[in-house]
Amino acid sequence: MSIKATEWRLGGYVKQAEQALIAEKTRVLRPFGLTVPQYAALLSLWLVPGVSGARLARLCLVTPQSMTTVLKTLEGRGLIERTPSPDHAQVLVTRLTPDGEALVERADEAASGVERRLFDAFSEAERAQLRALLERATKTLGAFES
Repeated sequence: MSIKATEWRLGGYVKQAEQALIAEKTRVLRPFGLTVPQYAALLSLWLVPGVSGARLARLCLVTPQSMTTVLKTLEGRGLIERTPSPDHAQVLVTRLTPDGEALVERADEAASGVERRLFDAFSEAERAQLRALLERATKTLGAFES
């Protein structure tokens, strides 16, 4: 029995699933005027208020440079505010404004609906297996140590 030339290349399947997820989140976030990275930043700030930009970049799995661009856009829209940290003068602490909090609450309903559809597509056993397989893939490739 032979394996097709590309069948053993699992990265393409992982990338295809990721792109489908991002495309669907992009679609549902568009009415809120948010990109997926902007939503991820707002959601992270909603869940972990007052973090630095560097920590936020790590939470959102983007580069610090990308996060700086995202934060400038969100700050310009009045969705976040950044103030100097009382502990470190060089560090800016980022928090949601009331407008940012209201927007992320509404946007999260739409985005979590996408996640719920994905969740519902698998049985409990399949979800556990999928998580374990993806964790193993991540560990094998040596990225994002948990």
